[in-house]
Amino acid sequence: MSPLHHIELWVPDLARAERSWGWLLTRLGAEPYQSWAHGRSWRWGAEGTYVVVEQSPALVGDGHERRSPGLNHLAFRVGSPDDLHVIVEEGPAHGWALMFADRHPFAGGPDHMAGYFEDADGYEVELVVERS
Repeated sequence: MSPLHHIELWVPDLARAERSWGWLLTRLGAEPYQSWAHGRSWRWGAEGTYVVVEQSPALVGDGHERRSPGLNHLAFRVGSPDDLHVIVEEGPAHGWALMFADRHPFAGGPDHMAGYFEDADGYEVELVVERS
């Protein structure tokens, strides 16, 4: 079992985050887990790690800046280069923009196949192809 219990992202727009993060997380094999007035979560397996997006009433500020101190990005595994390709193709319709397109899929270096994406609120994800 992973030692990571959950990740919680506070977002400025829950509906927008649900569209982008919900699509991506389910595409990566997570299933809807929790739903409440200010948040949603998706989890991998009955006891697995889960990701929360929440538009908390306690938010201060209205935007995330990944280049400021704090969280820069989350990295997830994808199954194959084909799986990554599908996400690159489908992602824009779900609020994800490919970053570093001129160096994709090796923006992390010649031995690191991955896609880097940013959502409308500035959250970055890295989708890493595990090589066997």
